[in-house]
Amino acid sequence: MQKIATALLKAKQSFGPALKDKTNPAFKSKYADLGACLEAVDKPCLDNAIVLYQETSEDPTGVTVETVFLHDSGESLRCGKLHVPASKQDPQGYGSALTYARRYSLMTACGIAPEDDDGNAASSKTTKPAAKPEPAAKPEQQPDMSAKARAARISTGVAAGDAAGAAKALAGLDDGLRDEIWGHLSEITQKKLTAAWPKEIA
Repeated sequence: MQKIATALLKAKQSFGPALKDKTNPAFKSKYADLGACLEAVDKPCLDNAIVLYQETSEDPTGVTVETVFLHDSGESLRCGKLHVPASKQDPQGYGSALTYARRYSLMTACGIAPEDDDGNAASSKTTKPAAKPEPAAKPEQQPDMSAKARAARISTGVAAGDAAGAAKALAGLDDGLRDEIWGHLSEITQKKLTAAWPKEIA
């Protein structure tokens, strides 16, 4: 592993940020797509005799992707498998899960993060302080905070006629979690949320 480790170290010194140059029309927010992630790392890898590719594994519930670095010496480095469930059991659902899995597997393997293409946008954001844990009381069941469970609760609120409240709650989440929840929502629910999206966030 010595040759690929040395080459990967040199390549990483030239990795750029994955620029957020695409816009989510529902959330009016920018994100780094798969192309931006590849652009940030592909040339530095090739300049150091490394080919980066991604393998998929058979998966009945979604998509499993693994990013692999292959050096011209024959040495390779596998970066671990990432599973992303498909929001729908159809080509669109699997295609969305594949793109998401490839993007996050690539960023994790290369150690890069998405970055605003406008530097001022990044500096204007304030980081919310971490919530302090509440003192222990009587044991109680914690709500399921997975993206799928949150999507179910949002769908229930929309079905009950509170699309505005559900949209406001969804708008307050960070981009990555919001996109993941959005993928679990039905097309009808997505349309209602888009129509009710808070004007101040638009």
